[in-house]
Amino acid sequence: MGIVSQEAIKQFQALMDQVDEPLKRTFQNVHQGYPLETFGRFLKAREWNVAKAHKMLVDCLNWRVQNEIDNILAKPIVPTELYRSVRDSQLIGLSGYSREGLPVFAIGVGLSTFDKASIHYYVQSHIQINEYRDRIILPSASRKYGKPITTCVKVLDMTGLKLSALSQIKLLTIISTIDDLNYPERTNTYYIVNAPYIFSACWKVVKPLLQERTRKKVQVLSGCGRDELLKIMDYGSLPHFCKREGSGSSRHSQNGAENCFSLDHHFHQQLYNYIKQQSLIKEPVRPMKQGSFHVDVPEPAAEGTQIAKTIESEFNKFGNGNGLSDSLDDLKINGD
Repeated sequence: MGIVSQEAIKQFQALMDQVDEPLKRTFQNVHQGYPLETFGRFLKAREWNVAKAHKMLVDCLNWRVQNEIDNILAKPIVPTELYRSVRDSQLIGLSGYSREGLPVFAIGVGLSTFDKASIHYYVQSHIQINEYRDRIILPSASRKYGKPITTCVKVLDMTGLKLSALSQIKLLTIISTIDDLNYPERTNTYYIVNAPYIFSACWKVVKPLLQERTRKKVQVLSGCGRDELLKIMDYGSLPHFCKREGSGSSRHSQNGAENCFSLDHHFHQQLYNYIKQQSLIKEPVRPMKQGSFHVDVPEPAAEGTQIAKTIESEFNKFGNGNGLSDSLDDLKINGD
């Protein structure tokens, strides 16, 4: 870390020492014993501008207090059948760890339908996974590897990406806004796999809109990406959809215990059991309440709004007489 970076973190720390006690308490859940690394993440997200990074973090902490985010891991989505429906339509899971100890999260972008529950349940589930990652997964990895591990790797499966994904842009914009403003710089690298033609077309117009810092994190891999991913992780940590070429649907290609999207996978079993246990600890005499956990959604940044509009425009081009249809999903790009 350079002298400028160290000085920025020192100034940031001095400003944070002045915040009110409720913000200091929720900040402990954010930094998990690594405050300097946390300052670094927020500074990086604001191009090392101390004033802007400080405002970003204070806004994040206020959002956490106002929405009781510290308690969200004690708010299970019940009944279990509803939570299973959420898991079957919001495809995300922890498949393993890189050789450097970074958690590997798999995301089924193309086959996530988000049509089995209300938006509030999907937002709640997304934040719960974020919080479980930050409070349980990353601290555990840090202890195991004897060093601060504060970021993860994400493998995005584009299998099944179709024009119908337009209907999900609103929800995905909400989720990405929550992540950008409250969980910045948590992803070390995004690996795109099983990318159809429609993704290639959208990526060409979206890529120039991204900040250089973000562009450098994205790698589009050939096919299922297995060979490239094996350079950074063992075979056992590969997402199920990367373990062989032509593995088919990322939602149903393996049984539940091997499919990291499934509620039957050990990661989701551990996560769901943890949330239910925390609920019983906080309210031991009350039955678990049904109903979603509502969260205020910040306004998306101008960059995010522009990207969403650009994606929508590109998808509409495919549906408005360009001679291209969902059949082009069978065409793969080579990641160049």
